[in-house]
Amino acid sequence: MRVSDEIAEKLNEAFSPRELEVVDDSASHAGQSHFNVRIRADAFAGQSRIARHRAVHSAIGAELIGRIHALAIDADA
Repeated sequence: MRVSDEIAEKLNEAFSPRELEVVDDSASHAGQSHFNVRIRADAFAGQSRIARHRAVHSAIGAELIGRIHALAIDADA
């Protein structure tokens, strides 16, 4: 399974987002290592930007985060 698909699967399970886009931006880098995530979910309502980013990292999990070099997150309610 591609890393972008793994990210999307974990975020869908954790947040049931209204909108989710995971873009693999690894073309100019080695392997599947650079990703952009845009997610909109009710679970983020009232959370600070840092809290939303921590929640996304937690949902993705340490094992998968360890395989990612760069992760840009745009998370909002």
